[in-house]
Amino acid sequence: MVKDQKRWRLLRDFTKGKFCFLIGVDNFSIELQKSEFYSLYLLLIKINKQLLDIKNQLMDEESITLKLEQLPWHIELEGEKNEWSLRLVFESQDQTRSFEMYWPIPIAQNLFYEIKNMWESMD
Repeated sequence: MVKDQKRWRLLRDFTKGKFCFLIGVDNFSIELQKSEFYSLYLLLIKINKQLLDIKNQLMDEESITLKLEQLPWHIELEGEKNEWSLRLVFESQDQTRSFEMYWPIPIAQNLFYEIKNMWESMD
């Protein structure tokens, strides 16, 4: 399964073995294991729920910052109620690799929904 847009890519290919998910933004991409992708999916759902819980209390141009950490991920959502960016930090629990990603507006919203759809389509 491939989602390929102008500034981002999302790929699921179980024939690749251990690192079967790829997320690419602009000139950067990272491959994830299924368990890493799933933990990212869960954290994205949590931070989106936090945003939805406060969205009606926010004015249109009011700035917000939400942060969540659940190892191996740390996620920071920044922006306004209808458009936001995400900064993601991954710290491997088995100390094999760590990385950071930044998803700008509107890539963050698009990738969030595509990751959600990709994971939920596997059930």
